[in-house]
Amino acid sequence: MDDLKAPISLEEFRRKQKKIMEPVLKDKVRPSTLDKIAVWITNHVGSMGFFLIIFTWTAIWLSWNMLAPKAARFDPYPAFVLWLFISNMIQLFLLPLIMIGQNVQSRHADLRAEADLHINTKAEFEIETVLEHLEYQNKIMIQILQDIEKKE
Repeated sequence: MDDLKAPISLEEFRRKQKKIMEPVLKDKVRPSTLDKIAVWITNHVGSMGFFLIIFTWTAIWLSWNMLAPKAARFDPYPAFVLWLFISNMIQLFLLPLIMIGQNVQSRHADLRAEADLHINTKAEFEIETVLEHLEYQNKIMIQILQDIEKKE
């Protein structure tokens, strides 16, 4: 039994363990109100509901200005200048907002991935420690069995 090397003790194990990045997401990323608005816009503009709103608005606008009596039309066919202007303004305003929202979401995802890496590293260390203890116990049991066999 002299050749058996004891694995680390439980106290040693706990000392070696690093604290998991507990509130890492809350400490490192505290989005501003503007960031929260950008994320909200990003989440809602990228939805089917927003698409349906824009599609319905476009269909009504274009249908009205093509099919309504000429006196009731306000954006004459085929130019649709006002519709193009409003559509372009929506795109110009939403594009940077969506990019900002995606950047905020990306920062958050990166921190979550970093926290996951720390957790996985800790789990790997714990598994290795448990395996060392199991190997140690197996060696002890084999040694005990050999000692019993010698005595018989």
